[in-house]
Amino acid sequence: MNVSYILLAFGGMLGMMVLGLPIAVAMAAVGILGGLLAYGMPFVDSIAPVLWGVHNDNLLTAIPMFVLMGELLLRSGIADRMFGALAAWLGRLPGGLLHTNVGCSALFAATSGSSVATAATIGTVALPSLHRRGYPMTMSLGSIAAGGTLGILIPPSVNMIVYGSLTDTSISKLFMAGIIPGLLLSAMFMGFILLHALLSGTTLREEKVPLALRLRLLKDLVPPGVVFLVVMGSLYSGLATTTESAALGVVTSLFFAWHGGKLSWTLLQHCFVQTAKTSGMILLIITAAFILNLAIGLTGVAEAMTEWVTSYGLSATQMLLALVLFYFVLGMFMDVLSMMVATIPITFPIVTALGVDGVWFGIFIVLMCEMGLITPPVGMNLFVVHGIRPDRGGVRDAFVGAAPYVVIMLLFTAMLMLWPGLATWLPGLM
Repeated sequence: MNVSYILLAFGGMLGMMVLGLPIAVAMAAVGILGGLLAYGMPFVDSIAPVLWGVHNDNLLTAIPMFVLMGELLLRSGIADRMFGALAAWLGRLPGGLLHTNVGCSALFAATSGSSVATAATIGTVALPSLHRRGYPMTMSLGSIAAGGTLGILIPPSVNMIVYGSLTDTSISKLFMAGIIPGLLLSAMFMGFILLHALLSGTTLREEKVPLALRLRLLKDLVPPGVVFLVVMGSLYSGLATTTESAALGVVTSLFFAWHGGKLSWTLLQHCFVQTAKTSGMILLIITAAFILNLAIGLTGVAEAMTEWVTSYGLSATQMLLALVLFYFVLGMFMDVLSMMVATIPITFPIVTALGVDGVWFGIFIVLMCEMGLITPPVGMNLFVVHGIRPDRGGVRDAFVGAAPYVVIMLLFTAMLMLWPGLATWLPGLM
C-alpha cells in the first residue's frame, strides 16, 4: 500500500478533529471510507460482528466502574478533607501548599483515574486558599495542572484500560507498571517546587501544626488509601480481575461515602448521571477506534507503515525519540483520548517490531499524553485550572506555570528510556 495514501488518510482524520468534528465521527468516517474503497460493502457487513465482540468484553465494564468510583470519592467530600490533612503535613516545607497540590493530586489520582477530574477537584479546593495566602498564581496554577496529569499515570487509569484494549496488553501489568513512574514523577514535581522556593528567595511556608492534630488528621487519608489498596491489592495478588477490582473499589467508595454521612439519593443520581455521560463518550470513541483498527488490519496499513519506518534503519531509541517529538507537537492540538486512539494502531506495531516491550510502551504513551494536557494551546488541564481560578488573570499564567513541568516530564521520559526497569520491574514480579 502506498504510504502517501496512509499519511493522507491520517492527516484527513486529524483535520476533521481540528475542525471540531467529534473524535468518534472522524475516526469512524476514515475507517469506513477506507474499508469501502478497499473491499466494498462486505467491509460494512464485517463491522457488526467485530463491534459485538468488542462490547461483549467484560474488560470494558471496568471503565464505568472506575469512573463511578472517582465520582463517589469526589462528591462525598473526601478530597476536601484529604487536602486539609496533607496541608498539615507538607505545609512547612519550602513551597508550602504547592507541595500539597502535588501530593493531593497524586493521592486523588490513585482513586479517580482521570486527569481532568483530579485537576478540577484539587483546583476547586486549593486555589481560593492559595490566593488568600498570597501564593504566586503562576506557580499555583502550574502545580495543580501538572499534578492533575498524574491521574492517567498512577493506577487505576481509564486511559491505560483503553490502551490495553486497543493493543491486547494486560491491564493488570499496565496498572502495576504505572506505580513507580507515578511516584517518581510526583517526587520530581515536589523537588522542583522545593528548589524553586529556595532559589527564588520568596519561600512560603505554612504555620506549624501541632503533632497531635496532624496525627488526628491522618484519618482523612484513610479512605483514598484503602480504596487504592483494595483495587491494587486484589489485582496484584491475583484475587480479582481488572473488572472485579473496579467493582470492589466502587463498593469500598460507597462504604466511605455512607460512613461520612454523605450517601444520599441525590449524590447517587449525580454520580450515576455523570458516570453515564463520561463512560458513553469513552466507549463511543473506543467503538470508532475498533472500526478504524478493522480497516487498518484488513488493508495492511500497520504492516506498510512498519516496513516504511524500518526501511530507514532506525533503532528503537531513535524511533522513540522521534515519537517524543511527534507526540509533543500533536499534544498541542489534540486531547489525550484522541491522541491515543488515533495513533496507537499505527505506532504500537512499529515499536514492537523494533523490540520495545508493550507494557513499557503503554507507560511511555501515557507520559506523552500527560504532556499534552499541559501543553498550549489545547492543554485541557490548563484551561480547567484557569476556569476555576479565584482572580481575573489571563490564561497565560497557567501556560507559564506549567512550562517547567513539561521540561520535567521530558527529563523523566529520558530516565524511563535509560532505565526501562522503572516501568517493567514491578509487573515482572506479578
